[in-house]
Amino acid sequence: MDLPPVGLGTMGIDDPDAVATALSVGYRHLDTARIYDNEAAVGEGLAASEVARDEVTVATKLWIDDLAPDEVGPAARESADRLGVEAIDLLYVHRPRGAYDPEATLPALDRLVDEGLVRNVGVSNFEPAQLDRALDVLDAPLAAHQTELHPLFYRPELLSHAREHGYDVVAYSPLTGGRVREVDAVRSVAAAHDAAPEAVAIAWATAKEPVAAIPKASSEAHLRANLAAADLDLAPDEVAAIDAVEREEELFPE
Repeated sequence: MDLPPVGLGTMGIDDPDAVATALSVGYRHLDTARIYDNEAAVGEGLAASEVARDEVTVATKLWIDDLAPDEVGPAARESADRLGVEAIDLLYVHRPRGAYDPEATLPALDRLVDEGLVRNVGVSNFEPAQLDRALDVLDAPLAAHQTELHPLFYRPELLSHAREHGYDVVAYSPLTGGRVREVDAVRSVAAAHDAAPEAVAIAWATAKEPVAAIPKASSEAHLRANLAAADLDLAPDEVAAIDAVEREEELFPE
């Protein structure tokens, strides 16, 4: 896939105007999930936008009770209907839990690709061994792995796996749930660039190939700031300083 460096994470956003505003200022990747209960709002924002549908990557995720093989298709169709799209650009397995069985769930996703309801398949919150199994079972290419990635939670082995196998990493919660302003290394780099710590956190994440970040924002000012953060060039030693932060907190543990 050709994901832009910064997309919009929509967990907690239920205002279609925020989605339409994001598109108007330049976002071209919208990320939602069935469990967020806001697919309809995302779809309304997409429909209200003047941006052409084929310019936007619309991603959603199947929750753990949607993953039995006879539930995958109906759940995906419901999501497409709520989003108001003929096809879902990127459909993830949200977590490898509940009804997830790679030998049953993933072929059901392949069938949706064959039918044209889904254009690309992704997974989220997987461990390397689970990624290996998904790669073995899927007929469709694995397009993306969405994982928590921010200055206080960083797993380089997941990026290495993505590089080795040719899929994107989509970084959720790149602003550490608002805690980036408490991270000394981030604050120091931000001061050197006269930039906000939030911008540095996004720039640090997107500097890591092949990472696309999906920070959440709803105001136009924050939407613009997050989008512009990918243009902030960090020096290798600045990236390394944030890499070296002693990790403290996974916001969404298994």
